Amino acid sequence: MGKKNEPHLLKVLGPVHVWALGVGIVLVGQFMGWNFTIAKGGSLGSIIACWVIAILYVCLIMINTEMGSVIPEAGGQYAMAKYLLGPLAAFNIGLMLVFEYLMLEAADALVVGEILKTLSPDVQPLPYIILSLLLLTYLNYKGLHATLNLNIILTAIAFFTIIVLLFSTKFYLPSQSLINLNGLTNGLPYGAMGILGALQFGCWFFLGIEGTVLVVEECKSVGRALPVGAITGLITLIIGASITWFVSSGLVEATILGKSTYPLFDAAVVVNNPIVINLLFMGTMLACLASANGCIADASRAWYSMSRDTLIPKSFAVLHPKYNTPYRAILFLLPISLAFGLTGLLDQIITFSILSALLVYILTAYMMVKFRKMYPLGSIERGYQAKWHPVPAIIVFVLSGATLFGMYFGYWINLLAGFVFYLLASVWFVLYRSRDLDYHTFVSKGIAQWPRPKGY
Repeated sequence: MGKKNEPHLLKVLGPVHVWALGVGIVLVGQFMGWNFTIAKGGSLGSIIACWVIAILYVCLIMINTEMGSVIPEAGGQYAMAKYLLGPLAAFNIGLMLVFEYLMLEAADALVVGEILKTLSPDVQPLPYIILSLLLLTYLNYKGLHATLNLNIILTAIAFFTIIVLLFSTKFYLPSQSLINLNGLTNGLPYGAMGILGALQFGCWFFLGIEGTVLVVEECKSVGRALPVGAITGLITLIIGASITWFVSSGLVEATILGKSTYPLFDAAVVVNNPIVINLLFMGTMLACLASANGCIADASRAWYSMSRDTLIPKSFAVLHPKYNTPYRAILFLLPISLAFGLTGLLDQIITFSILSALLVYILTAYMMVKFRKMYPLGSIERGYQAKWHPVPAIIVFVLSGATLFGMYFGYWINLLAGFVFYLLASVWFVLYRSRDLDYHTFVSKGIAQWPRPKGY
């Protein structure tokens, strides 16, 4: 009876909440960051990178959703790794997830500060950044259901502003259209290598949608909420990404667009309609807030899960006695993200977030192949079944590897620093933290319900 009365994560989420989490985290990438693809690969390289990376994420969602529907634990890819790869790999994947979302949250805070400066050069953005992150942290502290209800509203309004910007250009009337792709785009100035380099920031159109699996333990029906929420979310993002490139590239000259901190807002300024400009200002702000909101939720779930499984100190695994939220993990991660955001290095922060995500994707592709070997179709109930296995896993592995290679052009120091960081973290875990690992606690939550895997 004692365990039943202990605090636990509440099953309160439905498909629309999963959609709001996935799209809410990612939509900010259509308001900022994606345009660095133009600096790396030109206008044509940018849209090619967008669609190639869309294929990567379609495949990633397929394999994530199958494994996530079978392993309904907080932590997503971390939870998959602890059953399929073991403690060291699980520790690294958990850490990568935390930093992926912390860096994205930091980028959100940075953009909020930059766009506030457009109001007046006298505006001091720091108090607003801190206040907004404190408010979102408080909402996550109180409960995920209310947090994602807010994300539904924020995300829907932000997406609506993109549609408004599209129609404000009168693209549907050739004689009156403001879109000038022929005059403002610069094609493919760096050739095929430019496309390869652009893949890195092409991820920003979709990066974070895979975080839907981090909250499966809080879904009322994982087999319904996860696939419906994640797939509709990805469709939303593909539509939004295509519109974003079309409008921005048709309104802002390529060399300016490739350096912008808030490209959609810059595009709205060109339209020269006060209503549209104010809407895009609001849309950019709301997209940043929705993204930060979701990032707090996902990063804290990964950190909480690692602590619950004894990979890091168990003090972070404590749930709030009233709200049933991982409040210690939520509060602990806030100042770390804020500190990175205040550096002002947007492309560097984005790069570390993308690097962490790509490493998770590569390991997830490997886990999918291993999962199907250990548990063939029919051996264990699945809430969703990925089609054409192992093709999606192979595509994720190849495109993630190609994107990592493309990061070498211009960001090889960041790439090296990231690998060194995770290597040192692994050494620390093996030499010190692994001594405190309770293996029974590490795997006891779900393994008892599974059949013996094939070949083991």
